[in-house]
Amino acid sequence: MGKVIFYEDRNFQGRSYECMSDCGDFSAYMSRCHSCRVESGCWMMYDRPNYMGNQYFFRRGEYADYMSMFGMSECRSCRMIPMYRGSYRMRIYERENFMGQMYEMMDDCDSIMDRYRMSQCQSCHVMDGHWLFYEQPHYRGRMWYFRPGEYRSFRDMGGMRFMSMRRIMESCY
Repeated sequence: MGKVIFYEDRNFQGRSYECMSDCGDFSAYMSRCHSCRVESGCWMMYDRPNYMGNQYFFRRGEYADYMSMFGMSECRSCRMIPMYRGSYRMRIYERENFMGQMYEMMDDCDSIMDRYRMSQCQSCHVMDGHWLFYEQPHYRGRMWYFRPGEYRSFRDMGGMRFMSMRRIMESCY
């Protein structure tokens, strides 16, 4: 089980809110959130309520100032990433609705262009494991969290174009 403590101000100051599961909106607990301590687990933090906006991956540690670390204005919602110990498997597709070229992945990919000669990934089916997708090769740029399920169109996710993928491994916990 994960645990994170959020603070209204930078450097762990101001009111705090302790969280041990998903939270869609911090506004009921605090007016703003600018720092946190992740005591256990891995988390996705969102800069808008209801798991919307830009996403940021947090693992165990102290985050005294989101702005200087990630360019994140503040945290408004969070989702705990459940620990997973099994195999990792997903299919990525060149076009929406599982059309076009398809590749099955079981490990990290720092560039779909280099590995598969694929210029874009527009849909995927995550069969096993939890993954982070990045908009640029070599795990850079904005990221998005994917758990097991079918994702028919990335257009619904702000038109993100994903170029690299990484498994969220047990070692991150």
